Amino acid sequence: MVFDRLLNHELEQWKRSSSRKPLILRGARQVGKTTLVQQFAQSYQQYIYLNLEKKAHAAFFQDYSDVESILEALFLTYQLNEVQNKQTLLFIDEIQEVSGAIALLRYFYEDIPSLHVIVAGSLLEHTLSDVPSFPVGRVQYLYIFPFNFQEYLNANQMTGLLDKLKEIPVSTPAHHVAMDWFHQYALTGGMPEIVAHLVEHKKINQLTPIYESIWTSYRDDVSKYAKNRTEEKVIKHLLQTAPPFIDQRISFHNFGNSNYRSREVSESFRSLDDAKVIQLIYPTTSVNMPIITDYKKSPRLQFLDTGLLNYSLGIQAQLLEVDDLGTSFKGALIPHLITQELISLQQTAFNKPSFWVRQKKGAQAEVDLVYPYKGMVIPIEIKSGKVGKLRSLHQFVDQAPHPYAIRMYAGEFNIEQHQTPAGTPFYLMNLPYYLSTYLKEYIDYFIQQSQNY
Repeated sequence: MVFDRLLNHELEQWKRSSSRKPLILRGARQVGKTTLVQQFAQSYQQYIYLNLEKKAHAAFFQDYSDVESILEALFLTYQLNEVQNKQTLLFIDEIQEVSGAIALLRYFYEDIPSLHVIVAGSLLEHTLSDVPSFPVGRVQYLYIFPFNFQEYLNANQMTGLLDKLKEIPVSTPAHHVAMDWFHQYALTGGMPEIVAHLVEHKKINQLTPIYESIWTSYRDDVSKYAKNRTEEKVIKHLLQTAPPFIDQRISFHNFGNSNYRSREVSESFRSLDDAKVIQLIYPTTSVNMPIITDYKKSPRLQFLDTGLLNYSLGIQAQLLEVDDLGTSFKGALIPHLITQELISLQQTAFNKPSFWVRQKKGAQAEVDLVYPYKGMVIPIEIKSGKVGKLRSLHQFVDQAPHPYAIRMYAGEFNIEQHQTPAGTPFYLMNLPYYLSTYLKEYIDYFIQQSQNY
């Protein structure tokens, strides 16, 4: 089943670029890296696929130490024309399986620039930092994540709705249809295998074995993430106990009612973070650019996919009956999903989102997300409550050098003028949940419109 991912556009740009470098496709396991490249390869005259987990494929890198010999052996083996005569894509999957293969990317770039090279690996995120002689400046990156809501709609052939969502502001009919689809997306998540099954069979109640298979595969990979036996035990514990903690900031010490020390837990979480299975999202206290992450403060957890998270929490059945997902699982589910949506837009450079905290005696506050925009830090609250209850947002606005704030909720789009209890005037954009991936375009519109008030 062929799906159009947002990264397809980036791949086409890379293909046409005169300064093209070998491309490292980065992302967690089972988010569709291999499928994406296999589909992209159809636009080439010649295509070579290597999976270095296979002995015959790994042998090309073990028997030869220079890229010219490797390529000559490949062309002879697969009976292909020389690269100068045909546009050729070489895709090296599971590249981490052969020591030194990543370092050779430098020489593909320098010695055979006409060859198009893409590499990926199921545990590549975890191993890149340990690669000796890494080809710094000789490679490019693309990041891939589970399907976001735009891709989810596209997979379900909801192209008419996608066209309407590009119109700012969104219409009332489009809003109601989009909310129904977003509810389903929030329930199922965006893992490619899940999306493909839904598109083909349209039955949510058949997804349980697929979720279990995916989640089990992550648990089975613990030994590959871990640096030693102790860390392996800690990671297994984290995967089992972490899901219920999405509604709070965490402490490493004795995490999940364990006897594990802070250092053991923090190192294990960072291994999961490297693998993009569970990421640590740290806060900032910044109301001005740059947004400075405060690693001394407690982080919160961000799972790879909200559908997997719902499955591990056992709450999918009850979500089918909820009208406003903003109230689900102590109000933590939608902020998690919107953070996932913003992460999905990190395609060419990866920067984790941040949330904002103020921890002064008698004045603690926490804003769900902050968004950098043209030198400003825009606060984003994600909740269904009334404007008057946005106490943390008000505290941010009182400190910020600009008058803009955002609330994401289940209602329709609108822009309002407000004043904090301290008397600071500000503009509030109320943005429906499903417009997360259009955030930049809507902030453009928001600021332009506020100047007319």
